[in-house]
Amino acid sequence: MKVLYAGSPESSAKILNSLINEGLDVVGAISQPDKRSNRGKGKEASPVSKEALRLGIPTFKPISLDGSFKTEIESLDFDFLLVSAYGKILPDWLLKSPTISPVNIHFSLLPKYRGASPIQTAILNNDKKTGISIMKMIKGMDEGPIYCFHEIEILNQENKRDLENKLTSLCIKNIAKDLNDIFYKSLVPVEQNNSQASYCKKINKLSGRIEFSKKSTADIFQMHKAYVGWPGLYFEKNNLLIKIHELEEYKGNNQGLAAQSFKFISDGLLVKTKDSEIVITHLQFPGKRIIPAADAANSYAKFFEE
Repeated sequence: MKVLYAGSPESSAKILNSLINEGLDVVGAISQPDKRSNRGKGKEASPVSKEALRLGIPTFKPISLDGSFKTEIESLDFDFLLVSAYGKILPDWLLKSPTISPVNIHFSLLPKYRGASPIQTAILNNDKKTGISIMKMIKGMDEGPIYCFHEIEILNQENKRDLENKLTSLCIKNIAKDLNDIFYKSLVPVEQNNSQASYCKKINKLSGRIEFSKKSTADIFQMHKAYVGWPGLYFEKNNLLIKIHELEEYKGNNQGLAAQSFKFISDGLLVKTKDSEIVITHLQFPGKRIIPAADAANSYAKFFEE
């Protein structure tokens, strides 16, 4: 089977590697254009571009999905267009380009959580299960008929990074067989029930901002797990944005804190939430390193009293 692959992040790079390990013929890899590096000047390729280069796979990083890119793709022969978190809406001509099917790997159990942030949304909603949907792509966002599902349990301690790794491994375990079954027509796509569809909100920097008086303790813990890495959690105090790196449940007696107030205790920085109290154990001021909140008591006690 010949596959044209499209993806960008690390999870997609791992799936690309698995296709080669399974003996599939990957005729090309499409990924996002190189972006400015966070480590200094210059640009950095996406994880998929790096992996494709390492594997010797022809790589396309188009700014526009038409013009010369269209001409190059139309010269290729492939059975599947396989997409995993590419990051752009694909034009109709590209969806029609494979001889068998355009297939998308979506990290939710469709029609639940259509859109770009299904992993974070499942954690925010404290779901107990999720999975991957192997879907035939159409023009509508995640609206295509489903070839098959693979489910997993979401454990209470798992954050976004943990769950993404589990879903990626689940995909790697199944995708070669799924494509083979689609190729030989033992998997037939079934239309989604659009009346049961739900959509993810777009996550941005502001998603990680906490106003403690408006969020329950349970919600804050779910946000902390969902936004690990990016955008992370932060709060504003005295016109400074302070990042929260670690939290824990407060098991002491009610301190009677007023809304938006803080108190240093032996375990860290105690904060009043909408319904109870939590302890910030590690935090970071702008331009500073991450420090244990207990260590911050000496330097920042007056700052949090104001």
